[in-house]
Amino acid sequence: MISERASGILLHPTSLPGKHGIGSLGKAAFDFVDFLVKAKQRYWQILPLGPTGYGDSPYQCFSSKAGNPYLIDLDLLVEQGLLEADDLPVSGSLGMTKIDYGKVIDAKLELLQKAEKNFRARGSYESKEKYHQFLELNRYWLDPYALFMALKEKFNKRPWYEWDYDYKMHHESVLGPAREELAATIDFHRYLQFEFFNQWMAVKEYANNHGVLIIGDIPIYVAMDSADTWANTGLFQFDEQKNPIAVGGVPPDYFSKTGQLWGNPLFNWEPMIHDDFGWWRDRIRTSLILFDLVRIDHFRGFAGYWAVPAGEETAINGAWKDAPGMALFESIRRHMGELPIIAEDLGVITPDVAALRDSFQLPGMKILQFAFDSAEENDFIPHTYHKNCLVYTGSHDNDTTKGWYKSAKPADKKYCLAYTKGTARTIHWDLIRTAWSSVANTAIAPMQDVLGLPTDARMNLPGNAAGNWQWRLKAEALTDDLAEKLAALTRLYGR
Repeated sequence: MISERASGILLHPTSLPGKHGIGSLGKAAFDFVDFLVKAKQRYWQILPLGPTGYGDSPYQCFSSKAGNPYLIDLDLLVEQGLLEADDLPVSGSLGMTKIDYGKVIDAKLELLQKAEKNFRARGSYESKEKYHQFLELNRYWLDPYALFMALKEKFNKRPWYEWDYDYKMHHESVLGPAREELAATIDFHRYLQFEFFNQWMAVKEYANNHGVLIIGDIPIYVAMDSADTWANTGLFQFDEQKNPIAVGGVPPDYFSKTGQLWGNPLFNWEPMIHDDFGWWRDRIRTSLILFDLVRIDHFRGFAGYWAVPAGEETAINGAWKDAPGMALFESIRRHMGELPIIAEDLGVITPDVAALRDSFQLPGMKILQFAFDSAEENDFIPHTYHKNCLVYTGSHDNDTTKGWYKSAKPADKKYCLAYTKGTARTIHWDLIRTAWSSVANTAIAPMQDVLGLPTDARMNLPGNAAGNWQWRLKAEALTDDLAEKLAALTRLYGR
């Protein structure tokens, strides 16, 4: 798939338009697929779909396999008879242009609780059969996750490492009684996953039936406060009291002079090797149910990872440690065949990272905003590309192209305009054209760049804990003229 010449758009579902404060998996998602079809795009790329916690980052989720319940579409629940139209918030009352997560989460959870109550009281026989099949198929991850979420509520949403000792340590002596005490809450979280998976798989099926493939995203690490770490602490670098020994991040780079201190727990690779990487294979297998292709964020961590001693305030004082990436991907290929995996190979890329990527013929990433640094040579400039890569105007971590250009150094602006034969006014389309015309098999543009939006439409500013992941698309922006403009460019360059 990725070897064919094609293009697509990056847009996370939370950014979809809609009347209830956050993008959802209802009509707006189907309308966006229709827009992609009109625009002759083959790919819809998204960010991780997991349930978000503190900071609302899709890269810090409560589970590596669960879905985000706040994406569940309320209108579809009305169609199913699980909510009344009068139950829903007044259109626009939760906001239309920026996501207010606190307001949205409170409002949606109350309605989802009502929907679950109605589902159990009057759901159809067919839907309940489907529900029980979902529980059986996903029990291996769903039961620990639902218990984890119920215990978070019991302990006032505190992270698991701040729970009472026996619960923190995952002692069955308290978990058995907890399953009975919290049965209703556990069932609620199971129901949320059932509805999420139903709605998402309907979107994916619609996209696939219309020739659109979904590129998903797997963060290499899981969140410290997640069902994964709580239920599988032996797979992570914790001491005997389940406190982290070292945490993840990256050293100082383009984005930050002090590096990025993510705080994610690091993998304890020895038991993973002993188990032939079963945890990772399960994770990939689950992702390939949800997506057609997967981008693995921070791919370089499979060759070597930056380990920062727990308690450090920045990522400066870390050290590089080796990781068994070759053995991991050999195991995945042996058990699952050749996989549609994209390597996010940005940042400090050493020869061992390139060797790992190329040994499995995985396409890497090129970011055009990084190409026009007049101060140093780089391999992001299009005339250095080979076909097996994806080129982006920018990623979710970049400023919009309009915003990037406005703040770029004068020499970089001059270099960019000379290379693209562009203008300051049309710079977003100039970079899209440059990406589309390159030899890279795949070209992707964030929706913000297709629309030519300024910095305030940026999705994420790395290193800033607040104010991210809030941007939303306006429905009226998806015009036929815009679709035709992108389609014409796509036809012109054989994508």
